[in-house]
Amino acid sequence: MKLVALAVLVAAIAAPAAFAKTPTLNGVDGPGFTITLKQGKNNVKKLKPGTYIFKIADKSGIHNFHLKGPGVDKKTSVGKTYNVTWKLKLKKGKYTFVCDPHKSIMKGSFTVS
Repeated sequence: MKLVALAVLVAAIAAPAAFAKTPTLNGVDGPGFTITLKQGKNNVKKLKPGTYIFKIADKSGIHNFHLKGPGVDKKTSVGKTYNVTWKLKLKKGKYTFVCDPHKSIMKGSFTVS
């Protein structure tokens, strides 16, 4: 009986690590001429390789959010406002996010290493 209790205790301690929450990144374009990607309150500059949830808020019909990098090319549409969620696996390399119609002023990047 003690072995069963010990096995249950070990499994309970190990379970959170095995089912660790997938990190969430929040991207926003608009309503003005701004585009951001944050993890919590911090701008994303560097990440570790792995799977991430991207929650994108497209807040202007004249903008979009376009994420590009190794094996990734995802974007929202110009012409409407909406929210979208992407679950993406990021590999080592440089990633950029831009508003395609305003890419000279609405852009950002981060590295995965």
